[in-house]
Amino acid sequence: MSRTGSLYIEKESIFHDLDGSIKFIMLIAWTSFIFMFMDARIFSFMILVGFGMLKIAQIKYKNIRPLLLFVIAFTIFNSIFLIIITPEYGSKLAASSTDLIPLYGNHSLTLETLFFALTLSLKYLAILPITLLFVLTTHPSRFASSLNRIGVSYKIAYAVSIALRYIPDVKDEMETIIQAQEARGIPFRKGDASIVTRVKNYGTILLPLLTSSLNRIEIVSNAMDLRGFGRYKKRTWYNQKNINKIDILFLILCIAGVLIGFLIRNNVFSGFWYPFGI
Repeated sequence: MSRTGSLYIEKESIFHDLDGSIKFIMLIAWTSFIFMFMDARIFSFMILVGFGMLKIAQIKYKNIRPLLLFVIAFTIFNSIFLIIITPEYGSKLAASSTDLIPLYGNHSLTLETLFFALTLSLKYLAILPITLLFVLTTHPSRFASSLNRIGVSYKIAYAVSIALRYIPDVKDEMETIIQAQEARGIPFRKGDASIVTRVKNYGTILLPLLTSSLNRIEIVSNAMDLRGFGRYKKRTWYNQKNINKIDILFLILCIAGVLIGFLIRNNVFSGFWYPFGI
């Protein structure tokens, strides 16, 4: 966590210097491009490009490790759930069927569904780098001011800024609650209890975490009311960055990327790509 109280990591890179609204447009354009396809080749390429951008932004592995592990765990769980619920769905998309493992009833896990689950996992992973790039290189106050400059109400922009600032605070509060519960003898660590017990114990921290978050919201709301927030139609910003040529260049690249995506999808990589089909 940086001294701004957010997930923002202060570095010197081209992505840190970009205007917050431009990075938000990059996030939308990147996500839109990804969702146009169901092709593992494109997703693999975008993952490499995305982590290359994180490298340029000087974001270290230790900074993204928790989120990376969470997304990987989520994709594995999602893939298992997909295979159990629709073990032959990939066969319908690929128009072929290669049985691997017999399951319940007359259903079998097919190679096509396994490859579809892999493709879907790559799709989720392809969105992760640009999301991390946006969150870790965007100063909350500068982002709020840039949103306000492009026409977003400053009240909404300020709410977004506060949300970005309080993500690490909620994480720290959760760790504090867990430590307090452990002091009372409730196990949360591996080896202290079974995984079922530990998952159940994690559920016990939700209520105090929610209560703590609501208290924080009330404190911030009262402080803003005392300072007359929302009285005027416009406001000035201390952290504000002017649009420059680099910002315009990235905006053009985003628009061009989405347009190229449409062309590629309609003419080259349409539908689900399955390399082992006839």
